[in-house]
Amino acid sequence: MGEPKNEQLVEHVFRHEYGKIISFLVHKFGPSHLERIEDAVQESLIKAMNLWGYNNPPNNPTSWLLRVANNMLIDTLRRDTKMDQKEDISGFERQHAVQEEVFLNNRINDSQLKMIFACCHPSLSKEYQIILSLKLIGGFGNKEIARALLKKEDAIAKSFTRAKKKLKEHVKTLNSPVEIGLRSRLTIVLKVIYLLFTEGYTASYGEILIKKDICLEAIRLALLLCENKYCNQPEVHALIALMCFHTSRFESRIDQNGDMVDLEHQDRKTYDFELIRVGIEHLEKAAVDSNPSDYHLQAAVAYYHCTAAKFEDTDWKGILQLYDLQLERQYSPIVWLNRIVPYYKVYGARKALLELQNFENGPYFSNSALFYAIKAQLLYDLKISGSAKEALQKAIHLTTNLLEKKHLSKKLNAY
Repeated sequence: MGEPKNEQLVEHVFRHEYGKIISFLVHKFGPSHLERIEDAVQESLIKAMNLWGYNNPPNNPTSWLLRVANNMLIDTLRRDTKMDQKEDISGFERQHAVQEEVFLNNRINDSQLKMIFACCHPSLSKEYQIILSLKLIGGFGNKEIARALLKKEDAIAKSFTRAKKKLKEHVKTLNSPVEIGLRSRLTIVLKVIYLLFTEGYTASYGEILIKKDICLEAIRLALLLCENKYCNQPEVHALIALMCFHTSRFESRIDQNGDMVDLEHQDRKTYDFELIRVGIEHLEKAAVDSNPSDYHLQAAVAYYHCTAAKFEDTDWKGILQLYDLQLERQYSPIVWLNRIVPYYKVYGARKALLELQNFENGPYFSNSALFYAIKAQLLYDLKISGSAKEALQKAIHLTTNLLEKKHLSKKLNAY
């Protein structure tokens, strides 16, 4: 037997369609069967790996997985509840009468959004809400969630188990909450969508820098929010603008050889100007008189980057002011680190390095690839090449994305 041919396809479908299948089945059978649903979807993926590895995959892989998982779940429920087979079959077969493709239309899209709102039930802690949403909607692994929440993997695994138990206790259906429920959960729902997009925009692990399907899915979910009068809020439009601006630069972030390209060397002619236009439209809809959200501030930063004709034309002073505003709202070590880049562009490498050293000696410091990559660039500009190489080697060691690791390694060879 030869090597399996379609493992990548199974991985792709799992990564991008897992949340749709889980959401649809939870909507259909109820949150009380969540563990059984997870097991059925996992089993369908194992079956796909075994069958598709050596044969041609079905024309619609997601529909195939959904049908198989659905049937496995029905069999499990029959065994567990000892239901009368005749009575049970008729009900389930009526639901199967609809063509498989219907499972992949707006009903599933609706189910996903409902699933996020269910995961963000107020009886759950914010951490549980985020972990449930990223696991069940995004198909995230423990490593990715641990990175997003700055937690340990085993802590995420334990929290997920506890969160599922509380979800089953407090959420009986995926019916959308009414006005007050929608408004109260909107903030955390936006955070979930933002984290989905962030993971797609800079993938934590593997050989792919950008997972475009995840990013487009996050944009789609945010656009669905706009269709609801209670969720059609300025911060929703600000998040959409932010995601559109970032997505507009996708084609320029990877060169013809599949290598990563940093912002300074991107070919701006390849930017998606239609997406930039849509982003500007939503940024205008997001206008507020006072107290802009973090999404407003981040969208404005992204706007400066994608509308500058050349890297040299970037309004670094304006970007620095926006980062300062973010930090005034709430301190974040990651925001502070990202702020060092415009600070360096405005005040020079020497002052920026002093700022970075103060951070390194402060209470919020933790080893990260971003910290050492910035430190290496500053040291290199100051012609302290030995220390620059050492810092870049640490950045390479801490980077888990292979494409990013390759990019940093090429820089190291040039030092």
